[in-house]
Amino acid sequence: MNKPAQPSLPPYLNLDPEAAADRLPDPIGTQRFAKAAAFCAKGRDDLARRGYAPDGEKRLRRFSTWEITKYLIPVAPAHLRRVLKANPELPQGEGEGGSKWFTLEEVLALRKFFASEGVSTKEYLPYRPEGLPAKVVSVANFKGGVGKTSTAAHLAMSAALDGYKVLVIDLDSQASMTSILGGNVADEWQTVFPLIAKDYARAVQQENQVRAAAEQPEIQLDETLREALTIRPHDVIQKTHWPNIDLIGAQLNLYWAEFQIPVWRMGLRSWPLWDGLTNFLNDDGVLDAYDVIFLDTPPALGYLTINALAAADILLVPLGASFLEFDSTGRFFDMLYSTFASIEDGENAAHRAAGLPEMKFEWDVVRAIITRFDASQQTDMANVIQAYFGDFMNAYRQDYTALVGQAGEQVNGIYEADYREFNRETYVRGRETFDRTYAEFKELLIGCWWRDAQMEEQADG
Repeated sequence: MNKPAQPSLPPYLNLDPEAAADRLPDPIGTQRFAKAAAFCAKGRDDLARRGYAPDGEKRLRRFSTWEITKYLIPVAPAHLRRVLKANPELPQGEGEGGSKWFTLEEVLALRKFFASEGVSTKEYLPYRPEGLPAKVVSVANFKGGVGKTSTAAHLAMSAALDGYKVLVIDLDSQASMTSILGGNVADEWQTVFPLIAKDYARAVQQENQVRAAAEQPEIQLDETLREALTIRPHDVIQKTHWPNIDLIGAQLNLYWAEFQIPVWRMGLRSWPLWDGLTNFLNDDGVLDAYDVIFLDTPPALGYLTINALAAADILLVPLGASFLEFDSTGRFFDMLYSTFASIEDGENAAHRAAGLPEMKFEWDVVRAIITRFDASQQTDMANVIQAYFGDFMNAYRQDYTALVGQAGEQVNGIYEADYREFNRETYVRGRETFDRTYAEFKELLIGCWWRDAQMEEQADG
């Protein structure tokens, strides 16, 4: 008698961190952007409040036993039912018989239980080395409509479903990400603006100490900067309808930062304007409170995007499989090279004069991701892009499915969509499209962490 086929596990489970690290390139320096740009040169909200509850608040739906055992926790449905019956203190879900529905908080509690009591060879909780900070992921491209926000949102939701604690920072004044996550942002003081202002104000305070010692006039702090000095992370970080996704939202006034940052720089030339976001994440313990931090950037290489890129460990660059998007992305890499190489040159000239070590920007890994892919029409172009980008390119091309469009009409991510509202085949195909994108991202993530852990061990040894 033939044995029944064993159900396959989702592609993001049981990944090997050491093997993932082996597939990583060496750390990426600014010169690599010039190479990528050269290869490319050769080739050449208004959002409706759909998806909200009647009271105007977004709420995350419940997840069925079928979804939990197929996508979230690697256990058989019958085994999950036996465990729940034997452990009445565990969340029991809602519903009768085998059709139980659980909140994500309850799913996370079940994950922890199986991690402590389940089979040691299964991955109930995602890989996360102790003692290392969160990884910062910037999703950027200066062409609009390439899927930056969609990619960042779905990766954040994937990571949350996988068990990670996630912070999403919306740097785009169009605030599409904020809408997807149900954020409520009254003005720029609930965005990253006061955090960057605080970094400048601190730099002014340090400069004024030097000036006071030299009996020189101080730089005056205006009311905005004095208020920014009082801002703490909890003042701008808000909870979302996802229990393990927090948000720093955006709104239209955030665009003011693009004009104010260069004004501050003119007032204090020694202020490294690109480090405002980095310093906030490092200095206020944010990197220790989360596992992954996603930065959703505006479609321009402005000062906010520069801050996001400088803060990032991992850079993801979405683009469509078309000539125009390929050409635009090549120019984006060219501008990245020009911008960050210029900063390095200027800073290092001063560093050398002062006898200080030189600085350089470095990213753990950079990947371009083809989004909204139609294999029937775009395969040839995607192959050309793959050939020119080489190791900058994600292997998987993210298909466009009906599920993406239907969920997007409701200002939802596909993971928020109730599969009962779709044809089951449509749902599974759409879900697996983003699962495969997340699997490739997760391999990069855990590989970077594993490599960091090995380097830390070697340094301690």
